[in-house]
Amino acid sequence: MAKTKAEIKNAYAKKTYDDLRIQVKKGGKAIIKEYAASKGKSTNGLVNELLEAEIPALKDIKRGKAE
Repeated sequence: MAKTKAEIKNAYAKKTYDDLRIQVKKGGKAIIKEYAASKGKSTNGLVNELLEAEIPALKDIKRGKAE
C-alpha cells in the first residue's frame, strides 16, 4: 500500500525531531506569536533560537556534532 505525503512527512518528522510541549498563561501564546512575527520568525523558530542561546549543546546538535 502506498503511503500518502502526510504519512511520509510524519514518519520523517518522528525520526528526525523531538516534540516539546510548553504551556503559558492564557494570552501568552498570542504575545509570543506576535513578538516572533515582529522579529521575522515563527514561534517555533524563536523558541529554538532562545533555547540555543541558553544551552550551547543544542547548537552542537543542530550542527550534527553531538547527540
